[in-house]
Amino acid sequence: MSDLSVTETLEPIEGLILAAPEEPLEIKRGLRESILAGSDWRTGFSDEICIGVWLWELWRPSLEPRGMDRESFIDVVVGNGRELWLWLMGERIWDQFLPPLAGRVARRLPSGNTFIA
Repeated sequence: MSDLSVTETLEPIEGLILAAPEEPLEIKRGLRESILAGSDWRTGFSDEICIGVWLWELWRPSLEPRGMDRESFIDVVVGNGRELWLWLMGERIWDQFLPPLAGRVARRLPSGNTFIA
């Protein structure tokens, strides 16, 4: 995996704090090359270039206690494929991709786990 540098956090819903890492340029290059070579969104990527796996390792401590597992998280990332594609192709910057993804993840937490009292 690439080096991780976290400088900020995201709070897509009250009480859910997710790290906001710097853009993973090495992963972006590998993922873009893999997709352009014809790899499938879901099965064609090794863990080293899968943005979902990379983000899961970062966000897991916040999401697992709320009932989200790795498979569900990866489903959310794959379901955000259009935005992922736009980021990979340079039509979106990292700061336009990451916060909406965090919001999408928060909205897909198991019911009853979206707010902390």
